[in-house]
Amino acid sequence: MSTSTDHNTEDTRLQRMRDILASGAVREASRLLRSLAPAEIAHLLESLPPAERELVWNLVDEEQDGQILLLVTEEVSANLIRHMDPGELLAATANLDLDDLADLVQQMPSAITSEIMQALDDQRRKRLEAVLSYPQDTAGGLMNTDTVTVRPEVTLDVVLRYLRRLGESVPRDTDKLFVVNRDDNYLGILPLSQLVSRDPEDTVAEAMSLAMQAIPADTSESEVARRFEAHDMLSAPVVDGDGRLLGRITIDDVVDVIREEGEHQFMGGAGLSEEEDMFAPVLASTRRRALWLGINLATAFLASWVIGQFEATLSKVVALAVMMPIVASMGGIAGSQTLTLAIRGIALGQLSAKNARALLVKELAVGSLNSLIWAVVVALVAGVWFHSTGIAILIAVAISINLLFAAVTGALLPLLLKRLGIDPALAGSVLLTTVTDVVGFVSFLGLATLFLV
Repeated sequence: MSTSTDHNTEDTRLQRMRDILASGAVREASRLLRSLAPAEIAHLLESLPPAERELVWNLVDEEQDGQILLLVTEEVSANLIRHMDPGELLAATANLDLDDLADLVQQMPSAITSEIMQALDDQRRKRLEAVLSYPQDTAGGLMNTDTVTVRPEVTLDVVLRYLRRLGESVPRDTDKLFVVNRDDNYLGILPLSQLVSRDPEDTVAEAMSLAMQAIPADTSESEVARRFEAHDMLSAPVVDGDGRLLGRITIDDVVDVIREEGEHQFMGGAGLSEEEDMFAPVLASTRRRALWLGINLATAFLASWVIGQFEATLSKVVALAVMMPIVASMGGIAGSQTLTLAIRGIALGQLSAKNARALLVKELAVGSLNSLIWAVVVALVAGVWFHSTGIAILIAVAISINLLFAAVTGALLPLLLKRLGIDPALAGSVLLTTVTDVVGFVSFLGLATLFLV
């Protein structure tokens, strides 16, 4: 109910903004934008065609520019950045957290990046360089270096006085302090709940917790998200190979990762990028999609060629042509179910080469039962339809073979593609469809050639 209401509200705001722009009421448009959060403005910008988007972007407060650029898709962000002068870009980055700043500067021209780096003080520049030294999709690339650290030997009273001196400089979303030794090696955490509830004369060592394991900086963002989910964490420490504390990851960064992975899987099923602008230039969209359409066409020709090899059989038994789509469709759907399960398992870190055999055995069992059930159903329908026991038995066997091949392909194909460095979400469905079509046609028409013709 709430989701539907939210969508209705967004649609209303979008239509209202378009009406305002059409009427030329710039002041009213500015007032509407000031009432919206950065995430709402980002959604609005992504929903507008390029001309209207540029008008709205020029009305956005400069203080919000940086946050909005982070929230829109990379393609929309790149287009907006191209229309900003160096001064505007510098202002947009002024109030960003280091992890957000690191994400944004990687989308900017190198000349602007250099200016931003020069505008930072030495400490902030070194921290930014530390974040940029790690790939964007790792814990090091996700982290923020604004941590509050304490030594185990000091008392809680000293820590409290230290936090009071920091005042508003205490990093946002601080739910715990990190305990380190003199070499900055991570030792444990001091939850704020312990800090305010225990005797001020207790030492940090007495109040700290050793339960939270640090995340190595080279850990993948998918694994980071899995750890946060498994342990219900709000923030977590990040360390280098020697165990030295580098920074922290907060839950807002992990939510972004989960959202991006969800969009990637959803869009990947259609061979699209989650970062593609809905209103991208026609030629750019055509070029991206043409690749996958070309691959699909090639696989379709392969399936057609297979059918062509049984032309004589089809000409003699016309009923086979009627039943062919059923064999291919059943295999395609069954394979897609297994494929989706496998891709999800890879994304969540649940599936690897070590447990692939167990998944394969399970999916073969599922495929066997489904093939038994639906082969009987289709055989009965075909037998009554064409008054032919031979065709009924034939399609039952063909469906069984195709469902089993679909199970094997759906379970193993994502792992194979990942090993080859190919994104399973983008390529998996195209290749799976090819396999199920070819196997379905060969089994159905091949058996017909042997036993009916």
